[in-house]
Amino acid sequence: MRTVSRTDRASRLIKASAARVYQAFVDAEALVRWLPPEGMTGEMLAFDAKPGGGYRMALHYRDGTPGKTDEHSDVVETRFVALKPGRQIVQTAMFESEDPAFAGTMRMTWTFEATEVGTRVAITCEDVPQGIRKQDHLQGLKSSLANLAAFVGG
Repeated sequence: MRTVSRTDRASRLIKASAARVYQAFVDAEALVRWLPPEGMTGEMLAFDAKPGGGYRMALHYRDGTPGKTDEHSDVVETRFVALKPGRQIVQTAMFESEDPAFAGTMRMTWTFEATEVGTRVAITCEDVPQGIRKQDHLQGLKSSLANLAAFVGG
């Protein structure tokens, strides 16, 4: 039986320069502050901002929601495929989980497009694991983008 691949997308205009937005992705302290969606906190376990490097982050649910990795947490391992300052970040992400519904490698492409009033930040997630409900994922992506906007001042 063939697994159907899913792609989720979200974007937001952020009133900050593409360089400022990009910097929030390649600084471990910044990333752990804005990336976790509403209802979660982050814990950076490892970080290496270079192509071939990546990060390992634990996302902890504040409300007791069951996690993919353990009782109340999701641990994600990412690898940076491409880092193009101020323009694009391509990364792969894998959740640590014994549930096959969360297995596989998701490809995430973040693009930064300068506009007259800031930067259009768009994310495309390809091969989203089947266990992640589309509605929940889109809500999480929009929440992270809102956090990013607040973090960089836009």
